[in-house]
Amino acid sequence: MRKKVIGRMIIVILLLVSNLDLGAQDKRPNIVLILADDLGVETITANGGTSYQTPNIDRLASQGMLFQNCHAQPLCTPSRVQIMTGQYNVRNYTEFGKLDRSQISFGNIFKNAGYKTAIAGKWQLGGENDSPQHFGFDESCLWQQSQPRKDSEGHDTRFSNPTLEFNGKVKHFNNGEYGPDITSNFICDFIEENKNEPFFAYYPMILTHCPFVTTPDSNDWDSQSKGSLTYKGEPVYYADMVSYMDKLVGKIVSKIDELGLGENTLIVFTGDNGTDQPIVSMFKGGEYPGGKGKTTDNGTHVPLVARWTGTIDGNKECLDMVDFSDFLPTICDAASIKAPSNIPIDGISFMPQLLGKKGNPREWIYSWYDPRGKKLKEFARNTEYKLYKTGEFYNVTDDFFEKAPIPLDNLKEKDKKAYKSLSKALNSYDNVQKIK
Repeated sequence: MRKKVIGRMIIVILLLVSNLDLGAQDKRPNIVLILADDLGVETITANGGTSYQTPNIDRLASQGMLFQNCHAQPLCTPSRVQIMTGQYNVRNYTEFGKLDRSQISFGNIFKNAGYKTAIAGKWQLGGENDSPQHFGFDESCLWQQSQPRKDSEGHDTRFSNPTLEFNGKVKHFNNGEYGPDITSNFICDFIEENKNEPFFAYYPMILTHCPFVTTPDSNDWDSQSKGSLTYKGEPVYYADMVSYMDKLVGKIVSKIDELGLGENTLIVFTGDNGTDQPIVSMFKGGEYPGGKGKTTDNGTHVPLVARWTGTIDGNKECLDMVDFSDFLPTICDAASIKAPSNIPIDGISFMPQLLGKKGNPREWIYSWYDPRGKKLKEFARNTEYKLYKTGEFYNVTDDFFEKAPIPLDNLKEKDKKAYKSLSKALNSYDNVQKIK
């Protein structure tokens, strides 16, 4: 009899321990990564922009950490491949509009670690029906997956009355719906449905990419519109699009806070490349032209804000350099997930900086940029200097648009030190084996 009682007690204890373990597992932090489309650093008020109002992103920065030196690739697909894999394009970029299916994304990593995963917004990384699921996302609501950018009449299909795909199934909207509303609602619904277990939500926004058109908050919004017939649209509407983008960021943050998840959720906001041309904004007292597609600062310098209530102190600023390869190791660190050891990760986690520690700040960042296989631009840079593989060497603090290379035959001591460091960085990628 005594043995039976002891046996039952052991079973009860094991069940209690098991439940405690599950409870601890459920406390793993949620990750919400928001990636705005074609949004340079100059658009955010907290960074010094004065052309637009971004109260929700500014509030996010005041509640967490604002980075001043984050750099993406100059164009969407190169940036998305880099942020999703933690690798520089020299290793795994194959062609525009595609993420090679041999690659492992942060979606795969988080799903394999037991997280619920979702992606909503812009895809443009492979047209197969199962593309998002192949890369680790349980749920998806995407524009430009298997369907083209335009409909049969030439209308852009991302904004008014959009064409979207839900888990690979195409749906055409015709009742005045707005694409960014649908995709942000999808993220909010996913967060609510999975509030009791760890989740990873990746929101590569449709805004603020052209065509520059009205939003539902614009005075001349037309709910019957089938979409723009021109690629760029009307630049006058860019301010409305920035405001609406900020509004949607606020909606997602509010959902997290309403559910009481703020203390267990790392929210990261950034942009995929510089603002498109011909947009010119005011930034820190001067005109700042959009530089999307260019390797100058206005093509790569993007905002970065991170909030994790109770973990990241508010009103903090970080001047360390960050690039898009750093996001994967950072969110893995936050979730205590180890990235697969059989893939090279070029990124350096900035999680220590988020915690107020020194961490391992970058001395340089590297870029291999050849989006359509026509003209490779390869460079390494720090906050002051940039060196291209072709030999052009610039002080980008003094020469923002890179008009006058520094003569290499008469370098000052400071210039020599930077040139040597950046040369070494460039050379370190000479023998990287690229996927075919």
